[in-house]
Amino acid sequence: MSDVTDMLRKAPFNLDDAGIDWVRRTKAGLSAKAKLGQLFTFISMGRDPGELDRLARLQPAGITRMFSPDRDFECDFMDAARTAAAVPLLVSADLEGSRMSLAFGTEVPNPLALAAVDDVQASRVIARIMAEEARAIGVNWSFTPVLDINAAFRSPIVATRGFGSDVARIERQALAQMAEFQAGGVAATVKHWPGEGYDDRDQHLLTTINPLSMAEWHATFGRLYRAAIDAGVLSVMSAHIALPAFVLAADPEAGVEAYRPASVSRALNIDLLRGQLGFNGLIVSDATPMAGLGAWGPREVTLPEVIANGCDMILFTEDPEADMASVAAAIADGRISALRLDEAVTRVLGLKAALGLQNGFVPAAGQKAALGRAENKAAARAVTARAPTLVKDVQGLLPLSVARTPRVLVVSGGIVSPIHPVPAPFEVPDMLRAEGFAVTVFAPGTAIASADFDLMIYLFGEETLLTRGRIFLDWAKISGGFQGAMRRHWHEIPTLMISFGYPYYLYDAPRVPAYVNAYATMPTMQAAVVECLMGRAKWNLASPVDAFCGLGDAKY
Repeated sequence: MSDVTDMLRKAPFNLDDAGIDWVRRTKAGLSAKAKLGQLFTFISMGRDPGELDRLARLQPAGITRMFSPDRDFECDFMDAARTAAAVPLLVSADLEGSRMSLAFGTEVPNPLALAAVDDVQASRVIARIMAEEARAIGVNWSFTPVLDINAAFRSPIVATRGFGSDVARIERQALAQMAEFQAGGVAATVKHWPGEGYDDRDQHLLTTINPLSMAEWHATFGRLYRAAIDAGVLSVMSAHIALPAFVLAADPEAGVEAYRPASVSRALNIDLLRGQLGFNGLIVSDATPMAGLGAWGPREVTLPEVIANGCDMILFTEDPEADMASVAAAIADGRISALRLDEAVTRVLGLKAALGLQNGFVPAAGQKAALGRAENKAAARAVTARAPTLVKDVQGLLPLSVARTPRVLVVSGGIVSPIHPVPAPFEVPDMLRAEGFAVTVFAPGTAIASADFDLMIYLFGEETLLTRGRIFLDWAKISGGFQGAMRRHWHEIPTLMISFGYPYYLYDAPRVPAYVNAYATMPTMQAAVVECLMGRAKWNLASPVDAFCGLGDAKY
């Protein structure tokens, strides 16, 4: 078998002789079991007392750590996990901002908020902060930036994770983030290959379809991925998304194979991404427990196909021993060829060498001061303050005045998260009370009459939600039942809707007289919105998406 290691001399790895030598020596020293481990990234969360032992025993290539708010524990855990790794550990995270910010770090805006600001230098500042704090805690690989396009407004999975609907804006924002991450020692990953946003479903629940023709694809996603590849992105996440146009162009009789998800598609990973687009970096699958893969076939079949069909690494496993056994069996019986295995392991080690991990690590426990520095928080707040977008105010309600509308009724379903069973409360009501308003938070049974309230504010807090088929304004839920769902009070009581997340609620309330998109639920964004409401700060008037959802009446 020929030595494939020389491919690491090329972009995006660009290894020198010393880096190539480290990869060769490390690879030569790996047992069959150790090579198997280099194909996996485990998810890591909580305080499982057996986790460090499991990592030391199974020796995965990396972990994706879901950080708790306990800074000291997380620093100690990261140091222990990296110390126990026989081969330097890739530590990944979804650096997407807002509620995905480090709980003990700086709160930063999410991609859609940055797209609303649309200031590349401001986005670079945010990316620089994220990279600095990521490296301080031990993260060296981010599963961002997102290249998905907000095309289908009903999509719950793109929404706030993407940089809007304009391809040029997505390109400049994503490339700025990618450049700052990689300059800061954090490998960037563009996702979700071959492109999400035209299917309004969620690949956590089923295999989604990119419906574009190849001409349309090349003008949109093709443009974005080529730009990222040309700029040196180190990795691409291959998702559970099909691109039937590409497969059918080669084989019009492909049948169901045209709908094979990219994560297990040789056509999309090898022929299109590597062949036509020329990507030489690492391909990582999207999370393999997703139904977008599970709906395609049984795990013992599809998991080996992830590697056999072009991905270099398998993301996440709920049963490491069983999944490793499935892949080992495929290596033994030839479903995963020796060459394909060697290529995958080589690229994994190449990514580690490109990040300089072979040179050791700085303990996270000694870098606590870099997490949440005052100057970083101030810089992030300044960018966040520019994001709240006034979409409409047809009755001149804003700015608010205690003298004009002293009694406020707040109606809200709270801040919704896919990993928390109960919505969290907003801080906005208390912020308004501090301004002098008398605020009542709606509860089922509350009587709503103009004699009792001078202003109604609806607050929505649903950022991109995983495993949620749709995000919509659930009138019955927030209004307390069937009768309340049908009543619209804005003809008698001045009314404002504010979304701290999903930007398309006007689809369900096109005639609400005042509407604001604020994109992110984090406290600093809530504070920024209140500043705008009170007239002390200017609204952003440039929406990164069509907040009117194409409806002719929604602007009135």
